[in-house]
Amino acid sequence: MTFKMEKKVDFANSKNSKNSLAEKVIDFSRIEAKWQKKWEKAKIFEVKEDAKKKKFYCLEMFAYPSGDGLHVGHAFNFTIGDICSRYKRMCGYNVLRPVGFDSFGLPAENAAIKAKSHPKKFTEEAITRFIQQLKALGFGYDWTRMVETHKPDYYKWDQWIFLKMFEKGMAYKKNSPVNWCPKCNTVLANEQVHSGKCWRHGDTDVEIKHLEQWFFKTTDYAGELYDSIDKLQFWPERIKSMQQNWIGKSAGTEILFEINKEKWPIFTTRPDTLFGVTFMVVSAQHPKLMNLVTKEQKNEVEKFLKKIKSTSEKDIGDLEKEGVFTGSYAINPLSGDKIPVWAGNFVVADYGSGMVMAVPAHDQRDFEFAKKYKIPIKVVIDPIDKKISSNTLKEAYESSGNMINSEAFDNLENVEAMEHITKALEMKKLGKKTINYKLRDWLISRQRFWGTPIPIVYCDKCGIVPVPEKDLPIVLPDKIKFTSERNPLIDYKPFVETKCPKCKGKARRETDTMDTFVNSSWYFLRYCDAHNNKMIFDPKKVAYWMPLDMYIGGAEHACMHLIYFRFYTKFLRDLGLLKFDEPTLHLFNQGMVHGEDGAVMSKSKGNGVDPLDMIKKYCTDSLRIFLVSMASAEKDSMWSSTGLESMHKFVVKVAESLAKMKFGKSSPKIESKINIAIKGVNENIENFSFNLAVIKLRELAEVLFAEKETSREDAKSFVKMFSVFCPHISEELWEKIGGKGFVSLAEWPAVDEKKIDMKLEEAEKNAEKTIGDILNILKIVKEREGKEGEKIYLYVIPNELTNYDAEVLSKRTGKSVKVFAVNDKKKYDPQGKAGKTKPGKPGIFVE
Repeated sequence: MTFKMEKKVDFANSKNSKNSLAEKVIDFSRIEAKWQKKWEKAKIFEVKEDAKKKKFYCLEMFAYPSGDGLHVGHAFNFTIGDICSRYKRMCGYNVLRPVGFDSFGLPAENAAIKAKSHPKKFTEEAITRFIQQLKALGFGYDWTRMVETHKPDYYKWDQWIFLKMFEKGMAYKKNSPVNWCPKCNTVLANEQVHSGKCWRHGDTDVEIKHLEQWFFKTTDYAGELYDSIDKLQFWPERIKSMQQNWIGKSAGTEILFEINKEKWPIFTTRPDTLFGVTFMVVSAQHPKLMNLVTKEQKNEVEKFLKKIKSTSEKDIGDLEKEGVFTGSYAINPLSGDKIPVWAGNFVVADYGSGMVMAVPAHDQRDFEFAKKYKIPIKVVIDPIDKKISSNTLKEAYESSGNMINSEAFDNLENVEAMEHITKALEMKKLGKKTINYKLRDWLISRQRFWGTPIPIVYCDKCGIVPVPEKDLPIVLPDKIKFTSERNPLIDYKPFVETKCPKCKGKARRETDTMDTFVNSSWYFLRYCDAHNNKMIFDPKKVAYWMPLDMYIGGAEHACMHLIYFRFYTKFLRDLGLLKFDEPTLHLFNQGMVHGEDGAVMSKSKGNGVDPLDMIKKYCTDSLRIFLVSMASAEKDSMWSSTGLESMHKFVVKVAESLAKMKFGKSSPKIESKINIAIKGVNENIENFSFNLAVIKLRELAEVLFAEKETSREDAKSFVKMFSVFCPHISEELWEKIGGKGFVSLAEWPAVDEKKIDMKLEEAEKNAEKTIGDILNILKIVKEREGKEGEKIYLYVIPNELTNYDAEVLSKRTGKSVKVFAVNDKKKYDPQGKAGKTKPGKPGIFVE
């Protein structure tokens, strides 16, 4: 019985609907549909809490259902999670692998504006396509737990969390400088501004606006978020480092400078340079900036402000340092000196007080700014071995030394002076030791429709009033028209006009919606109890499943989602809903799939490959196993159509060979190979080295299918290992070879160390090395003598004679090979090569 490797037959129109392994053409479509239907009917991936079983909660990062659907780069990410989940399930774990959609967002709203329709229509069409693709790929999801963030039964709880934050002063509104894209008609997060341009519209300059915005007080958890990073034992080191840098913990001194009779707390890590401060710099985006600007300087400051394009700290760091004098002066709290206050484009508005003290003699950035604007420079630290002068300085002196020009602190070493100056400030109540963080409060307001409504109303009498919990959810209207990029909620009276919950008088609803990162900051908890209408989730169910055992997604989320979901976890813990501190024990960052043009695969670049197209041309299992064989899972990989075709041939060979396999007793060689493979594949899957596991399975297949007969149990062990990569064809093969139930629920094969014959393995390695030696000698003979060697004579020690099969060696080298024991008196050995034989290294003669 043989199989032709052809495109699949359309099983719906096939005359023969029998088991495909009895047909001449492998009908992968029919096999896939058959087993997906059986899995769904038997509910094999649906789970409940079970205290008697070890749990394993595996999750890929929330998918946004774009209208373009998945490409194979996305499929790679989900395949990693599926392999892990299938493996753990077969190892006896109670595996939770849910799925859902992060379905709010700007692309659907923009599509709605263009079509003058509603984003809900585009979103739900996209979700339908995503579900079709995910199911076609054979992923073992518990579909009963599916959540969609655009559904009121989900975002009701986003609003509930907002109210809890509002109650505790964690959600607040303030006037803030924000990045504004005139094309998107909304605020952009700092991470969405690239070199002063909108990340969606690369030709559009971002503007700075001062708007009343809603914030979450992430800074209340800055200390814990930073200090607990070291406890994230199974997180990639680079992600932990990125978060540490983003949160940015600094120990220093807070110093009170008086400006226009108002005290400004200025943070510094260098209190030893206080006497060298010759100017102050306030952020050009500071909400109080214009209070510092004198009439004489107003025009100059306003002209300068028009140049500012971004509030992004990254962009600020890349800009040429520029500024303008405000006309105001600060008073140095120890020396009493008057210090000019400048506005600058390099100070972040909400880092500390949004103002810094500048010490040009001892800070290179300040030095360059002072030289540019001809601001005085004052040296207050001399190197230990020489004197320096502000008149001759060519760059800032930033190293340690002895204090000068610092009154009572002269001649102290500057490190010691830090402590003394801080104590002097504390005695005068003009300063104190403190810890500062770069992390800023999370701006969650978005001036768009397609997001979670903020549950707040505004009353002329009562002010800002939260919506009562009993009135949740505040639902986005369906009957609303999109005529421009302006948020249509603003003009939609049925939504805006309401009653004040306190005084019952006229009020108006908040029309801003929440940043969509809000929706994805707690979804993993909702999966534990997805259909609870009475509470956000049952804490007992969450206590069973959480924290996540495996979280899979891209490193690009390091300083957004991966901080936000940690923040949410800690906040919900402090509400008493959770009993753990961190959302996931293990974070895995997969590599990126590059298209055949070398660029990272994306629909926008036109190099995306639709997995459904590949499934139609080959099959689901071939695509799945190929995706994880391209490279180690954490490395970037290159898509290859020819690579997929080659892998498809292997899948067909497995199906064909197992279908005609004769069962009997396995040879010791096969028993050893099977158990070595089980051991190696176990380690490879646990370490995400799926490509190495696939190599081991391919090597095992070569040996296994070359045997005249194999035991049924060894064949089953192969199919079990193969099933996590290729579940559909494996179920079909499992059924054919007499496996009970589903291979997806079978017990993972155990390693029998007693059956592993390392001597046999060593002998095989030596035989392989000998083949290499023979080929090398043949090459040398041809180069030296200009002719081909025709006959090969091999001389081995007697107890290794059975390790070298003359027939196999002849086939592999393409030459006639004869093998002799060194003590064989009848051996042909004209040059005495047998005398050079060593254990594991035969003598070789070419004639």
